[in-house]
Amino acid sequence: MSDSDRPSAPPPPANGGGYRPGYEVAAERILEYVVREGLQPGTRLPTEKDLADEVGMSRTVVREAVKILSALGRLSVQKGRGIYVTEPEEATWQTSLANFLPADLRQVDEMFEYRRHLETTTANLAAQRATPAQVRAVREAARQTTEAAERGDLDAFTRADDAFHVGVATAASNMFFASTVDAIRRLQRQVTAIGLAGVAGGSLMVAADQHEAIAEAVAAGEPERAAALMAEHIDMTARQFQRAIWNRVVPDDSTS
Repeated sequence: MSDSDRPSAPPPPANGGGYRPGYEVAAERILEYVVREGLQPGTRLPTEKDLADEVGMSRTVVREAVKILSALGRLSVQKGRGIYVTEPEEATWQTSLANFLPADLRQVDEMFEYRRHLETTTANLAAQRATPAQVRAVREAARQTTEAAERGDLDAFTRADDAFHVGVATAASNMFFASTVDAIRRLQRQVTAIGLAGVAGGSLMVAADQHEAIAEAVAAGEPERAAALMAEHIDMTARQFQRAIWNRVVPDDSTS
């Protein structure tokens, strides 16, 4: 099939959305192809000709699209070698995660302040958007935290705790919330493992009871209640972690 025989960009939508240049459509289709095929950073894409076949557009248009995606840092064109999915540049927030000090009270305070704003939003949205399967997952994770708390099993509690909070974020149906909550949970695990040396920051049973209450608010479709309960839960957790870290930094004289 010659370039002239290939389908061009789709016609303007009937609702008056306006004309889209072919290279914009091709760029969109190339990114969809990368995601659909699960291509990771550093992976080589098909040749320009084969890529044009994959997205159903002409080589000329695909060439322009690749130039745009290269300029945006999504693809890398290496002369004589081919087209590659690029390694993402390290963003400012990634640098912040890398430089986090889990025993620094100020940074721990900042982490919990961010968590509060982030997770009250995810709880609110989860109560509005959660599917039945997501509600079951959140409830199950909450139940597992209760069982782990009753056994005094910190490792099992931590795993279920992660599943609960990421589950609520996933139920918010926004991939950015889910990935960010997961990243912040990784920081909190550092606080537990390093700042607290693996000791629980507070009462596991109280935290588990709060999980159960949040799960029920999400299941009942009560966004304001879910957000309020999540705020209360994170505020309590923050106070417990701060107190535990402070006691390690400044030991009680009466125990010396």
